[in-house]
Amino acid sequence: MSSSRSTLEYAGDLLGGYGDDPHAADPHADDPRADRARRTERPPVFWAAPFSAHYYREIGYVLSGLPVAIAGFAVAITLFCLGLGTFITVLGLPVLAGLTAAGRGFGRLERARARGMLALDVPGPKPVRPVRPGAWGAITARLADGAGWKAALHQVVMFPWAVFSFTMTLAFLLVGWAMALYPVYHWVFPTYTDWRGYKLFDYTDGHHVQHVYYIEGMWQIAGFSLVGVVLVFLTAQLVRGLTNVNRAAAQGLLGR
Repeated sequence: MSSSRSTLEYAGDLLGGYGDDPHAADPHADDPRADRARRTERPPVFWAAPFSAHYYREIGYVLSGLPVAIAGFAVAITLFCLGLGTFITVLGLPVLAGLTAAGRGFGRLERARARGMLALDVPGPKPVRPVRPGAWGAITARLADGAGWKAALHQVVMFPWAVFSFTMTLAFLLVGWAMALYPVYHWVFPTYTDWRGYKLFDYTDGHHVQHVYYIEGMWQIAGFSLVGVVLVFLTAQLVRGLTNVNRAAAQGLLGR
């Protein structure tokens, strides 16, 4: 199944889409699968994963997810604490209503990112429909919005995961490719530094004897690079596992 979408469709989901806009038509109204999240692209096989566009979109999702998670966490915690602190007064209610509205906004953004980068189409929740007219009716409808509260919860619980995913992905990605490509830039060390190659370790023992180990011989370079190649392939599987948690969270907290 193709994962391509028009720019208009992508922007429509980002701005609200049928899942949150009461005036927008549901394009999947007659589709029995409309209430279920579905993959729009099959993940590549093990040997092709590190060189596939699917993998680098997943990396883009993880790396761009940290600033989004920071913003979502800050907004959610600030509004929750402010609303709870002023709950004894009338002011706390519109603040908490704003929290659920902000949660839905971040939820729309996250579903759009999941669709574009994780090849996962998560239908948005049904729109909020006030029972009573006026501002108070809108506030009470937002306060009773279960989807908005779940979306706000998503911003809180996924923040530590975003930090962990960003750190693990960036570390494994850089280390793997740096080791795999070592034969290409090995000559830089003896040419421009005092090292005979990459210095793996350097320490002085209890007898004041210095021990230094360089990656400089042909077999050492080949073995070092081979370990890097293995890490490159394992990193693709690591990133897939990390983003599968995001897929599950999006389906459980941001869908219908």
